[in-house]
Amino acid sequence: MPRGLKATQELYGIHEKETSEYGTRCLIARRLIERGVRFAQVFTQNQYWDHHSGIISRLPQACRKTDCGAAALVIDLKQRGLLDTTVVHWGGEMGRLPVIQNDAGRDKVGRDHNTYGFSMWLAGGGFKPGATYGETDEFGHHAVTDIVNHYDYHATLFRLLGLDAGGVTFKRNARESSLLDGQPGKVVSELLA
Repeated sequence: MPRGLKATQELYGIHEKETSEYGTRCLIARRLIERGVRFAQVFTQNQYWDHHSGIISRLPQACRKTDCGAAALVIDLKQRGLLDTTVVHWGGEMGRLPVIQNDAGRDKVGRDHNTYGFSMWLAGGGFKPGATYGETDEFGHHAVTDIVNHYDYHATLFRLLGLDAGGVTFKRNARESSLLDGQPGKVVSELLA
């Protein structure tokens, strides 16, 4: 376990220019969690992962900016005994296509959105550690094995939170809605510890 302020700051990369901002955000999230805040979200700056162009240089920059803080958050939560009761979700709105976009020269190449097959990682809170689940086709375009739709993921996450995914509703356009959006929402038990 990191001992003292300096060791904790080094773990999160706070003294490094590339990792300082995001590492600080992750450390703030850990401090909120240890004080009992039930939900904490950590964001990067606006559209930092939206690599429709310039992916060859921008993707490695995004990884350098966030990898240290994200890893530190999981390590720190585990060392403090908080990971068992905290779900860490790393993901976005969707994935990226396995083909290039903007084929107008090496510096402009990017990737467009892909809602048919993408990955996210999860840690703690009742998820099985070290597990992988599901596969895409050989090109990484479509999920083909053990497909988890968004409503299955929501049902699984709600189970871990002790909530009924269909019973949690909100008003949208003056009508009652839920994250399951009228779908059955199967709990993916293979992901659970």
